[in-house]
Amino acid sequence: MQWLVVSVGLTLFAIKVLAWWLTDSVAVLTDAMESTVNVMAGFIGLYSLYLSARPRDREHPYGHGKVEFISAGIEGALITIAGLLIIFEALKRLQTPQPIGNLDEGIFLVAISAVANFIVGWIAVRQGRKNNSLALVASGSHLQSDTWTTLGIVGGLFLLRFTGWLWVDSLVAIIFAIVIIFTGYRIVRSSIAGVMDEADEQLLARLVDCLQKNRRENWIDIHNLRIIKYGAVLHLDFHLTVPWYLSVKEAHSELDDIEATVQKHFGTSVEMFVHTDPCRPAACPICQKTNCPERKKPFVKTLTWTVDNISSNQRHSEDSLL
Repeated sequence: MQWLVVSVGLTLFAIKVLAWWLTDSVAVLTDAMESTVNVMAGFIGLYSLYLSARPRDREHPYGHGKVEFISAGIEGALITIAGLLIIFEALKRLQTPQPIGNLDEGIFLVAISAVANFIVGWIAVRQGRKNNSLALVASGSHLQSDTWTTLGIVGGLFLLRFTGWLWVDSLVAIIFAIVIIFTGYRIVRSSIAGVMDEADEQLLARLVDCLQKNRRENWIDIHNLRIIKYGAVLHLDFHLTVPWYLSVKEAHSELDDIEATVQKHFGTSVEMFVHTDPCRPAACPICQKTNCPERKKPFVKTLTWTVDNISSNQRHSEDSLL
């Protein structure tokens, strides 16, 4: 998939350079410079995917997936730099406006690139989310944001075409350069969060919802839940409370079931490290197991798992319902 992103990026870059050469428009130059970043970022993303796919070794026991965060960070930085350079060039052109030529041809070429960008970007984001690949999502998101930038530039060129106001060219370039800078910031922010193992609240919410909907009666409680992303691999660990009288084999069977449930919804590239805890009488009021031969207290109410209580490192009991 990343090869497609790179190939399309190279093709569209050539188209936009041709459009810029025909029109000498700084707004079209904005689009062409962003495509330069697309190409560079595409190659960086391709290399990062190659590294992240390498098997673990002694120096990298958790694999090489974190390189995708570095790749995304470099891409975001390049996007930001491109936006700043565009603003600099647009301000110069605003002071000394230059005539724009061949607008019809330029508009047509830039519009074609917008359509191609959106299609490839949509496919890349979809595949990246499916495979938990930040590098591919970053590349696809950049292509999609480039689409809206390009459409805005086309609109500005149309305005210039029918009014003849040369300052419109520079104004459009500045507006969309700011959009480009904001996009770069978001990508850099996301990559830093990944390197620092910042909690992904959306991912946690999806996981908790999955566990809650597929809950079984022997899964009395879950706490101390943590997720770490290494590229396409999710490392998941938590404590699972099960009836104390289960044999080791029976407890392990529960772990197999919960792992199968998670992998069904999040893919097979999930590694789980689960510590089993034996239940205590304090958990009886929140235990939904029927016909329990060792129940010490009556069942009161099932504790609904949430991101907050499932991430806590405290075992839950009747007090958790208060």
